[in-house]
Amino acid sequence: MAIATAVPTAKPRPRRTRTKRVSNLSAIKLSKLTPSHVDLRNPLKAVLVCEDCGTWVPITGMRSKVQKLVPHHTGKAGVDAAIHCRSSNRRVEFDMTIPDWRQALTDAVKEASSRTATAVLPKAFSPQTDRALCARAERTPARRVADWNVVLPRVAGADIRRTQLPAGDTPPGAPPVPLTALCPERRAS
Repeated sequence: MAIATAVPTAKPRPRRTRTKRVSNLSAIKLSKLTPSHVDLRNPLKAVLVCEDCGTWVPITGMRSKVQKLVPHHTGKAGVDAAIHCRSSNRRVEFDMTIPDWRQALTDAVKEASSRTATAVLPKAFSPQTDRALCARAERTPARRVADWNVVLPRVAGADIRRTQLPAGDTPPGAPPVPLTALCPERRAS
């Protein structure tokens, strides 16, 4: 005689929130949230971003009278301390329909895409700037020496004119114009 083994199976659970506790905080209204912080693509597995801790949290009780956030912790799993979020079991009010949410999400995406930067084009150079840049790129060390040799006589002429006394009489009682650099002496203390 063969002995039949019974395969253990899980007991069917009711489709409702497992705890009857409800947070004493005010209910979260979907219309007050940013459309990108709510995911209603699969209404039975809806999720939203918790206002307090900023994590994605499922909404339970979609087929019951009261929809609320799943009890959750504020930190990352297995990394941070298990601190219970104060928005756990907080009620969620569906004050907008799924088509309204889809329309709001589409509008938000269009608005965000209109804010994205376009390609920045460089400003066109004036002809004078373009010529100067081209001339600078074509300069070689020999060309720089030749340019300096052209400018050097003008610089020497300016230095000579700077050392000459002005023509005309000096005002009465005026000190003589120094021709050498003045270096004040320090007093010995």
